[in-house]
Amino acid sequence: MGNHLTDMAPTTSFLPNFQALHVVVIGLDSAGKTSLLYRLKFKEFVQSVPTKGFNTEKIRVPLGGSRGITFQVWDVGGQEKLRPLWRSYTRRTDGLVFVVDSAETERLEEAKVELHRISRASDNQGVPVLVLANKQDQPGALSAAEVEKRLAVRELAPATLTHVQGCSAVDGLGLQPGLERLYEMILKRKKAARVGKKRR
Repeated sequence: MGNHLTDMAPTTSFLPNFQALHVVVIGLDSAGKTSLLYRLKFKEFVQSVPTKGFNTEKIRVPLGGSRGITFQVWDVGGQEKLRPLWRSYTRRTDGLVFVVDSAETERLEEAKVELHRISRASDNQGVPVLVLANKQDQPGALSAAEVEKRLAVRELAPATLTHVQGCSAVDGLGLQPGLERLYEMILKRKKAARVGKKRR
């Protein structure tokens, strides 16, 4: 179920050639990143331990009437000592998924700082960001709209496409629409890049 090495960052040559999108899942420790990854992979809740390095899984997501899209998902540990490594994994990525624990409101300010830091890194300029407001099944969890406000998502770079989606790794609520929106944002960015190249 994935690897636990801190020195193996993804490269474009690692990715499959067939319609696979490279997505990196980051966020503070205990936000539920790995549980979300395995909910997507196995369609069930898997209790996980803190990630010491990273996990990676290939996940196929059905989209409308099409045969679906394949995401190569990298789930990177969120402990403070691992956060400087995030940029090694997000370099050349198609999309960022930032997971927050909606019920742990006292850490939202810390999450905000990390979200803005990674999305404003030079390698990540314009990369679409899906914020998953996880643990919506827990009492006291903030709504997606409140999480968006607390994280100041709209203050990210103007060129950055964003979406905040409430979800739960326990029952899978919100994951499908969230990934569909991420896919749409990635396609929009790729299309804009192609148009920009033609105009040069």
